[in-house]
Amino acid sequence: MLDASAWIEYFNGSDRGNHVESVLDNEECYTCITTLAEIANWALRENKESRPLIDTISKLSSIIKLNEDIVILAGKLNFERKKTSQKWGMLDSFVLAVGELYQLRILTKDSDFDDLDTVEML
Repeated sequence: MLDASAWIEYFNGSDRGNHVESVLDNEECYTCITTLAEIANWALRENKESRPLIDTISKLSSIIKLNEDIVILAGKLNFERKKTSQKWGMLDSFVLAVGELYQLRILTKDSDFDDLDTVEML
């Protein structure tokens, strides 16, 4: 599963983005729907159109929508993670909850995830 930082690297065409492209080419990939909000926000900050970016994400990965199990687990994870990292945010908790519930490896550049076994750091 790709988080927002992985998609941003991909869209920027960085070396890390090349690794993301390789993953997209060789694996079945997923994206949490909340990541689309992060990408839309990033696009606005970068003076980019968000719709083509969102369309690309939807074409290259399966979008996982929220359900009760995800949001309840995200709330629990957010509560627990805030005890050790004040930077940890609810959107990160949604990504982590989706990863845990669907048993997906999370591809990210976000150092807040670096202590988790189910994460591949870019």
